[in-house]
Amino acid sequence: MRLLLFVLSLLFSNIVFSQEAQKDTIITVTDTIPAAEPEVNPADSVLRITNLNPFFTLQVDSVFVYDLEINKPPQHYFWFLKNAPIGLKIDKNTGVLFFKADKSFFKSGKLKYDIPYKVEVGIQNLRDAKDRSESSFTLMFYNTEVIVSRLKPTIGSTIQLEEGDSLQFRVQCEEGSFPIEQININSNYPISDFKAVNKCDDEFKWMVPYDFIRDNDTSRQKILVLQFIGTDKFRNADTATIRLFIKTGVNYPQKNLEHLQVVNEIKKYVTNLKLTFYMVSKNIKTNKNTRTTLDITGSSTAMLGTIISTSGSSSTSQSLGKILPSVGLTLVPVKEAVSPNKVQEQNTASQIRGTIKRLDYIMTENMLVGDRDPDILSKSKKLRDELKQSQLQLVDLPLVEFDPRYSEKDADAYFNNPKVNKKYKLKVQ
Repeated sequence: MRLLLFVLSLLFSNIVFSQEAQKDTIITVTDTIPAAEPEVNPADSVLRITNLNPFFTLQVDSVFVYDLEINKPPQHYFWFLKNAPIGLKIDKNTGVLFFKADKSFFKSGKLKYDIPYKVEVGIQNLRDAKDRSESSFTLMFYNTEVIVSRLKPTIGSTIQLEEGDSLQFRVQCEEGSFPIEQININSNYPISDFKAVNKCDDEFKWMVPYDFIRDNDTSRQKILVLQFIGTDKFRNADTATIRLFIKTGVNYPQKNLEHLQVVNEIKKYVTNLKLTFYMVSKNIKTNKNTRTTLDITGSSTAMLGTIISTSGSSSTSQSLGKILPSVGLTLVPVKEAVSPNKVQEQNTASQIRGTIKRLDYIMTENMLVGDRDPDILSKSKKLRDELKQSQLQLVDLPLVEFDPRYSEKDADAYFNNPKVNKKYKLKVQ
């Protein structure tokens, strides 16, 4: 029994030994350099926004929400914005940006398309004023619907004008998706000497010339159509049309000179008439004295012949008495030849005086009232017609334009003399 147990123990020891002999004999090499421990980063002490996008684009009628973050606990900080466009807001506690791009902002002109808006955003520590950070981003809006910019002149579409009037107005712009960059002008009639409009808010100036309506035109009115065509960078166009109804006008500077010229011609003609009246009236007075002398001489001669004829007794005296009366009678035709009848000259002087009075009255009645007298055409025509009529009535009258014996002052003083006025005054019996 003991022997059996001894044998079994030997067999068991052999088996154990054989298993230990089958173990891996490769020696594992151990690294003698100590491994570096993972580095632990110190806490970030500089305040900054960690997720800020530098550029945002928004479409009209869209909603924009963006949550900004920082590298520190946000409960001790507040947010703020600078130069923010209308409608852009930020939650001062959480840093959430919010914006709704409403169309009303763009229609009213408060916001514009395709224009970058630079916005400054900042974060501030509530306890430490030095602990703050500021940055910026760009916000731009776009619209898929193209709105054409419009031209808005500062006057109505229909204007009434006359030749010589001035026209002045501005061409404003109502901007749409893209601003107007250029403005051109078209017209149905050629015009000149006007101030052109090239861009928005430019001023158009033009004075209607007096020869705009020609003498050979069938109508006394023309319709001038002005078209202002504005285009943007994509050649989208808008046209503003203005119709000008232009009538014939009065060229007052020229017509004033014509009126003055007619008045000067009448004054010169009146002066010559006064000199002629002065000489005709003087001739009438001289002829009257001559007539009186000849009448007395003729009467004396006839009476002398009668006395001799009746008182004489001799045949010679009687013969002389028959001859002398015939001498007195023959003096009458000689007297008519030397001193003609004064009725014709009297009528001529009266006609000249009446013409002078009428022309003076016409000049006073048709004098101008200011530089832009509305009746200047009719007054000038009246003066011209009266002058022509007076010249035709006295066409056979030799005018005295210059005589060294008389002066204009003498003729005027004689014409206004009360005795002369009484002599040619109309008498009613």
